[in-house]
Amino acid sequence: MKTILCFGDSNTYGYRPDTGKRYAEDTRWTGILREKLKDRKIEVIEEGLVGRTTVFEDSIRPGRKGIDYLVPLLETHAPVDELILMLGTNDCKSIYKASPEVIGLGIERLIKGARAFNPKLEILLISPIYLGDDVWKEEYDPEFDQESVQTSKKLKDIYKKMAKKYDCQFLAASDVAAPSIVDQEHLNEEGHRALANAVLQKIIEQQIEKIISNEISISSDNLK
Repeated sequence: MKTILCFGDSNTYGYRPDTGKRYAEDTRWTGILREKLKDRKIEVIEEGLVGRTTVFEDSIRPGRKGIDYLVPLLETHAPVDELILMLGTNDCKSIYKASPEVIGLGIERLIKGARAFNPKLEILLISPIYLGDDVWKEEYDPEFDQESVQTSKKLKDIYKKMAKKYDCQFLAASDVAAPSIVDQEHLNEEGHRALANAVLQKIIEQQIEKIISNEISISSDNLK
């Protein structure tokens, strides 16, 4: 059985923008993906945590620094065949004062750490959804500021380049989903469905590419 580890923040955890609780398993994009892949004998493991960053330490909530936990989790759930990595939203918080480029370097550290642990690990890098234009306002999440919104919108291009550099698949969550109008930050049920379908398509594309590559390899061997 192939194993996929989904490593992310509150939008992987399934945080509900309307109640602050957690969506049910069959509503979270990871749960939807698991259901869609069960007949393909693919196990989907959820490792989402509210507030998780790439490399920054949260001074209020411990254990949010992603770089400290990714490799141990890959080892915990070993063997892991594919990593789906979606982080960066919390890195946009004003307290970290991180530019899009610095956040990209954080993602790079995660990719390099994962590949050092398992050079054959397949990685789907997902740039996060954009923050809503009003997310910084008091009624939403003042941990962000107006600059945070602009930073979140620049991550797509940076992550895309990073994916190409390290031979990862790439998906921009912002191309298929947007934050809920309720909190300007988290996916609603429609967003979770859309993201699950987009990730599924990437997985199918990857499987097709492998089949074609294997067929070409076999044909080449037969010609020798």
